[in-house]
Amino acid sequence: MYADETGNLDYSPSGKAGATDYFGFGTAVFSQDHGEHLFGGLQLRAKLETIDGLSLPKGFHAVDDSKKTKDEMFDVIRDQAPRFDTTFLLKASAYPNVKQRGEMYLYKMAWYLHFKEIALQVSNLHDDLYVIVGSIATSGRKAQAQAAIEDVCSQVNRVIHLCHWDACTSWGLQVADYGLWATHRSLMGRSCKWFAPCVQPTLQSVFTPWGRKT
Repeated sequence: MYADETGNLDYSPSGKAGATDYFGFGTAVFSQDHGEHLFGGLQLRAKLETIDGLSLPKGFHAVDDSKKTKDEMFDVIRDQAPRFDTTFLLKASAYPNVKQRGEMYLYKMAWYLHFKEIALQVSNLHDDLYVIVGSIATSGRKAQAQAAIEDVCSQVNRVIHLCHWDACTSWGLQVADYGLWATHRSLMGRSCKWFAPCVQPTLQSVFTPWGRKT
């Protein structure tokens, strides 16, 4: 299971520069032949660098990649067909006591609401579940974020092997990023030609426990 987050953690009003309506997590789960998936990602990256002349020193990132790169990336995602799940918290609907507990509480709550359900759905009691979580970008919050993730994982009755990796080092995290990005755009009513053919067929959940923006 690869997990990526979306949105900022403060409760700034909509319209402020950098503000997002939702904060949430998305996961991509691969269950079989994962070595082939990883090799497929390596092949795509090498092909785009050596044949198409692109520079991808940090791999793929949906927000920054060109439409042509997205075309290629989503084609591979469609073929690999990982299971996608997403959880989005509408920050405007947060209770005052939740807001008062700060930004990292929001981060932990989003992970808890997502992981406690999906971990049980994608694994059995005696499985080894490898959970790779993308490192949070802000270095000052990194240790707090890792502690929050670890505490939630310890509450789930599964054999969990937890890793914190930078997204640029992991094909699976880049796939999770792409799936979450496309699903977020669909949730917000924005155009995304790749969502229906490449993500939606294996998207198992779009959980919005705090409601949706109207």
